[in-house]
Amino acid sequence: MDAIPYLAGASALMGLLLAWFFYNNVKAASPGDERMVFLMTEIQKGARAFLKKEYSWVSVFVVVMAVLIAALIAPAAAATYVIGATLSGLAGYVGMTVATMANARTTEAAKDGPGRALPIAFRGGAVMGFTVAGLALLGLMVVYVLFVLVIEVDDAFEVVTAYGLGASSIALFSRVGGGIYTKAADVGADLVGKVEAGIPEDDPRNPATIADNVGDNVGDVAGMGADLFESYAGSIIAPISLVAFALGLGAEEASATTNISLLAFPMAIALVGMVASILGSFLVKGGTSTDTKALSKALHMGTNVAMALTVVGTVGVAAWLFGDNDSFDSPIGLAISVIGGLIVGWALGKTAEFYTSDHFRPVKKIAKQTETGPATTILGGVSAGMVSVATSVALLGVGVAVAYWGGEMAFDSIGALDGGIYGIAVAAIGMLATTGVVVSVDAYGPIADNAGGIAEMAELDPSVREVTDALDSLGNTTAAVAKGFAVGSAALTALALFKSFEFAVSLAGGSLSLDVGNVTVFIGLFLGAMLPFLFAALTIDAVGRAAQDMIEEVRRQFREIPGLREGQPGVHPDSARCVAISTTASLKEMVLPGSLAVVIPLVMGFISINALGGFLAGALVSGFCLAIFMANAGGAWDNAKKYIETGHHGGKGSESHKAAVVGDTVGDPFKDTSGPAMNILIKVMTIVSLVFASAFVG
Repeated sequence: MDAIPYLAGASALMGLLLAWFFYNNVKAASPGDERMVFLMTEIQKGARAFLKKEYSWVSVFVVVMAVLIAALIAPAAAATYVIGATLSGLAGYVGMTVATMANARTTEAAKDGPGRALPIAFRGGAVMGFTVAGLALLGLMVVYVLFVLVIEVDDAFEVVTAYGLGASSIALFSRVGGGIYTKAADVGADLVGKVEAGIPEDDPRNPATIADNVGDNVGDVAGMGADLFESYAGSIIAPISLVAFALGLGAEEASATTNISLLAFPMAIALVGMVASILGSFLVKGGTSTDTKALSKALHMGTNVAMALTVVGTVGVAAWLFGDNDSFDSPIGLAISVIGGLIVGWALGKTAEFYTSDHFRPVKKIAKQTETGPATTILGGVSAGMVSVATSVALLGVGVAVAYWGGEMAFDSIGALDGGIYGIAVAAIGMLATTGVVVSVDAYGPIADNAGGIAEMAELDPSVREVTDALDSLGNTTAAVAKGFAVGSAALTALALFKSFEFAVSLAGGSLSLDVGNVTVFIGLFLGAMLPFLFAALTIDAVGRAAQDMIEEVRRQFREIPGLREGQPGVHPDSARCVAISTTASLKEMVLPGSLAVVIPLVMGFISINALGGFLAGALVSGFCLAIFMANAGGAWDNAKKYIETGHHGGKGSESHKAAVVGDTVGDPFKDTSGPAMNILIKVMTIVSLVFASAFVG
């Protein structure tokens, strides 16, 4: 039992070794001809330049927060905060580097069909997946062992929780900044290229094409990686902090063995999930068909096997840790909580797939509505996104009920710790236990998208683009599935962190009321419900402003560069100018929405803890619903466009296609900027409140 943190750390090292193995595997593949290598290099240069600037901006925020934490909490907490931020940024950078290396190699492999292309794209994504999971788990275990077991610092679990806050800080800015970058370029490229100029997506004549492909990597790879790093670390920290703060209020009622078992269980589940993900990753193999159903089956084989192995391992771990302890009535109860979380996470992903895949009715319905113009297209996507919220909330409610029931089955209460709440906390780990392979499948999408862009810009045979389009279409669905896991875990993690916040306030000598009849709680509730909408408005507006600059630049180049629009030999667009526009705009625009998530809880906490409690509750509910709505509406519009591009409803260039492109451009900031940032927003605000709880009371 005492060895679990060390074993979990060892499994994280195994994940990092697997990432290194897949990196060498991808690197060994051919990147193609000189033109393909040039395009790959341009995308790499743009992505690295953006991340370098973004991290230099964010580092200022990290330093300010570290000083604040050191002054108000403890110097050790400031150290773990910086460690979490540094590892999160490193994971994003490594993933982006490999993704920009895998894109041309996937294009080259696509010349021989999907059987060769899919494994390369997946392995490129797997470097990201196992770097994220490996660094997050290894960093957390090092922090836990060092500060809790070896040094035994005062307020050790505040120090551990600060690691999660560091990860959250990078995740928020990476998601917002990367999301603004990628969507400004994407919207500009689509509206001027497809709609106005009537040229294909990723056409080499379009100045915004390189910026668009850079954006896929800084937003959907680096940003998504930081997001899942934070989600994964947070899902493990939440039950650990819950146990620590709860037992701090009633430690005399629990034995040392019981305390250790409750603290070790989340780490043991992470260990099981990591090993299962490693085994599952070797089962992803490509076939000969470009049918998305066949490709989906091949790609999801690893995820499904990893989930099955995690279920078996969870039952064994629960029996081992709790079976011989009289404090627990039924060890299987906590296994049920974890497995329930895993199944609900999978179900949330499948719900997202239903509403965003062109194999199902919602997307086909939107595609049909394009025949009557952009207005009905927009209405169809909004409706599909809203309906998906109802299904997702129902699933989350079932997951919470099952997790609570499982926890109550295991134990009623130990000290101040309620068994049901602990069950909900560990259910979040169930959702993200297989993070390594889930992120691998998600990061595969941008690589496949870039591969299609390189095929078009390098003017390869249309059969190559046919293969990459099939891979890309699947990538949109896998991204929606991963977002389902992330936002579902965010709700459960935020709930556990909120309960920890309540305990932390009590430990510091304060009290927290959530009585909605209390005026300050009521005001906080409404302010919290409002903030996700304000956050979404700021990020969407930021994309709109940046896209406007991009549109004007693309129009200018088509107008002022002779022969560019006609595609005359030797005439090339100024892609560097478009990359610079997206970089400058995204960095400038990310500051305000990113800062709100940290500043508002801090200000409110020092004014009224009860108002802050209501604020966090309101933000959790509205943020979850808004995240689901925006992610699924955006995904539905995107795949409706791709469905039409395969020849339905008039195909490319038709009036239906133009309406679908308008829908897709509206959906772009929904699904890739504002929506994905919501789950980080609700957790950042909760974890900030938890870390600074003692300062609020003092």
